[in-house]
Parts: sequence; C-alpha cells; structure tokens
Amino acid sequence: MPNKKAAMKAMRQTKKRTIRNAAVKENISYLRRMLRKAMDAKETAKAADLSKQIIRAVDKAVQKRILKLNTGSRIKSRMLAALKKLGK
Repeated sequence: MPNKKAAMKAMRQTKKRTIRNAAVKENISYLRRMLRKAMDAKETAKAADLSKQIIRAVDKAVQKRILKLNTGSRIKSRMLAALKKLGK
C-alpha cells in the first residue's frame, strides 16, 4: 500500500482506468468476433455494418490512448482487407 495521499489517489485512479480500458478493449474484441462470424456465414450486409462499428470504436480508443495508433491502424487494415476479399 502507498504511504502518501497522492500515491493512494493515483492507485485509485489507475484501478478505475484499468477497468474502463479493459471494457473498451473487450468491446472491440467482441465486435471483431462478431465480424468474423458474419464473414464466415457470408453475410456481407451485417459485416459492413459491423466494420463501421469497429472503425468507430477503434478510432475512439486510439483518440483516448487506450490503443496505440499503429495497433488501431493494423486492426482496421486487416479488417478492410478481409472484407474486400469477402466481396470478391
């Protein structure tokens, strides 16, 4: 346990942020799993809708520094490449 008041506050803040960040990351992974299922079932309309949701969620996470910029770019790039492949 921290001894100083400021260190205790920092610990509380870290706990809250960790929980919030984990929830955001879990939401992104959930959306990605749903997209993979839609792509396996050849549901292009549902996959396109999910891709928009993923892009929005990833961009917001990058903006809030929950994900790094390159990680967000990699997720979006791979997703769009897979969608393009599905469309052919």
